[in-house]
Amino acid sequence: MPALVFDCDGVLADTERDGHLPAFNRTFEEFGLPVRWSDEEYAEKVKIGGGKERMRTLLTPDFVAAAGLPSDPAALDEQVAAWHRRKTEIYTAIIGSGSIPPRPGVRRVAAAAHEAGWTLAVASTSAEASVRSVLELAMGRELSPHFSVFAGDVVQRKKPAPDIYAFALHRLGLDPANAVVIEDSRNGLLSALGAGLACAVTTSAYTGEEDFTGASLVVTSLGDPPPQETVARVLSDPLGTDPGPYVELADLARLLAAPDGDTGPAPSDPRPH
Repeated sequence: MPALVFDCDGVLADTERDGHLPAFNRTFEEFGLPVRWSDEEYAEKVKIGGGKERMRTLLTPDFVAAAGLPSDPAALDEQVAAWHRRKTEIYTAIIGSGSIPPRPGVRRVAAAAHEAGWTLAVASTSAEASVRSVLELAMGRELSPHFSVFAGDVVQRKKPAPDIYAFALHRLGLDPANAVVIEDSRNGLLSALGAGLACAVTTSAYTGEEDFTGASLVVTSLGDPPPQETVARVLSDPLGTDPGPYVELADLARLLAAPDGDTGPAPSDPRPH
């Protein structure tokens, strides 16, 4: 059967601005670090896959000295790991509070996929505890156990490298031609394309202006019918899928049936080699 694989942050819920950013800044405050990321600064940080990797961008010689941090690389790694553990605790508490709603359509489409016998998974480079908290928020306690979760440091290279999706495909025993990914960022799109997967994009708070060349479909969200109606606005539809006001499972299934190459040239891959 086909598989539907979701990214987490920005796809299941728009968590970056109201979840991850305050969690990072509260962590910096608790550890007495001389930094607070602004919304504009964090809009650039989200282009870096992985929370620890974002934190490591702080570790310039001047910052290390100003914060009184150890210069030994191993000791610095331990310090970053401690920051990240605390940040994950703060973040999961924010998610648990219910203050960040799921994105429109994700539970509806996932439920339809489950009923149709599709494999369900989440593939994210966020910490597994964070991913599972968002998954339960977005999918509920009945549907979330039907998802396989691939997250955090199960792969060394984070998105835009294809490793997390390649790992998920291997563990699930899936042919890339039989799985579709839902992403929200260029880095996520590059990761999916690098693993040979069809990818639909639902733009999120920080990604609306990114280049999604190579995506099979780009929409503002999956959309939901009344009473909490949200209409999915199509931004790019190179395959002529022509979804209605709410993206349906059948629309995503059509992405799997598309001939190779119909989405146009894939964007260049900026990951290091």
